[in-house]
Amino acid sequence: MTCGSDLHLLGGYIPFMEKGDVLGHEFAGEIVEVGPDVKAHRVGDRVVVSFIACGKCHYCHRREFSLCDNTNTNPAITESLWGHAVGGCFGYSHALGGNAGSHAEYVRVPFADIGAFTIPDAVSEERALFASDSASTGWMGADLGGVRPGHVVAVWGAGAVGQMAARAAILLGAERVVVIDRLDYRLRQVEKFVGAETLDFERTNIHEELRELSGGRGPDVCIEAVGMEAQSSPYDKVKQQLRLQTDRPTAVREAVHACAKGGSVFVLGVFAGFVDKFPLGAMMNKGLTVRGAQMHGQRYIPMLLDRMARDELTTEHLATHTMPLTEAAEGYRLFKEKEDDCVRAVFLPSSSS
Repeated sequence: MTCGSDLHLLGGYIPFMEKGDVLGHEFAGEIVEVGPDVKAHRVGDRVVVSFIACGKCHYCHRREFSLCDNTNTNPAITESLWGHAVGGCFGYSHALGGNAGSHAEYVRVPFADIGAFTIPDAVSEERALFASDSASTGWMGADLGGVRPGHVVAVWGAGAVGQMAARAAILLGAERVVVIDRLDYRLRQVEKFVGAETLDFERTNIHEELRELSGGRGPDVCIEAVGMEAQSSPYDKVKQQLRLQTDRPTAVREAVHACAKGGSVFVLGVFAGFVDKFPLGAMMNKGLTVRGAQMHGQRYIPMLLDRMARDELTTEHLATHTMPLTEAAEGYRLFKEKEDDCVRAVFLPSSSS
C-alpha cells in the first residue's frame, strides 16, 4: 500500500535509497514459509505486520518498539542525523536498515513472533491492512498525545493517518474532534466514516474557528498528521528546495499556535531533519507538551484488530484504489497527485489479483 512517507523517499527528501531497494512498509498477507525459531505462526496464517523490533531490548521492554536498539543495521546514518539510531523498518531506505519492503511477491519478516499478528477470522485483510501502520500511528497520536474524555482535539491532515487519529480520539472519549484539510473528498470521508467535524483551511481562519469551538481556549490536544511536505507558503518551499531546511513545518507551527495553554501537541507526520522558524517561544510560554514518534505498532495492533472485529474501527473506505502490483507506479502517481479522489492505493501481488 502507498503511504505518504514513501513520497518523501521518491522525492529525494530522505536521500538514503539505493538502486534495487524495494519500497513498502504497510502490509498484510499469508505466511508461505516459517523459519525454525518462529513459534507463534504457521504456514497459511493470515497476518498483518508492523515495523521491525526485537522484543528484548531496553526500548522494546518499555513498549517503545520503533526505538528498538537491535534492528537497524545501519545505525551510523541516524546516529549522525538525530544523535541516536532508531529501529528498523521495511522499505524505508538504508537510514532505517535497508530492509526490503512489501511491494513484491514475497517479503521476509525478521522477528516474526514479535512483529506479525494473526488476523481474526472476523476481520478482512483489507480492513486489517490498515492496522499495520495507519491505524496504529493514528491511535498512538491520540494515546500518547493524552486525549481524555471531555477533550477538544484538532487533527491536521485528513489522510489515512489523520482519519485514524480522529477516530481514536473519539473512541477515547473526546468531546469534540475536528479534522483540518483542504481536499473535499477527504473531508467528506471524515464526516461519513469517522464521525468528526471538519474545517477547510483554504476557506476559513483555522485559529479563530478552533478558538470558537473550544470556548476560547483552543484544543486540548493537537495532532499533526501531515509531515515534511505540508502545503505551505513559498518561503518554506523555497528554503526546502534550496536545502536551507529539510522539512516544511507549516502544520506543526499552526498546531503549536492553536493549542490551548497547557495542552499537548503530537507530531505524527514524518520529518527528517531541520526546520526553520519553529515557534519555541509559544511552546515554552504556553506550557505545551510536544511529542512525536514513529509508531509503536506492536503496542497497538492486537487491540486494533479486536476493535476491527467489533466494527468499532473500520478502514475499508481508505482503500480507494486497489490494483495489481504491476501498476504500482500509476498507483503512486494517483496518490501523489491526489487524482481520482485517491486516499490510498493498495497493491495486490499477481497471485492475489
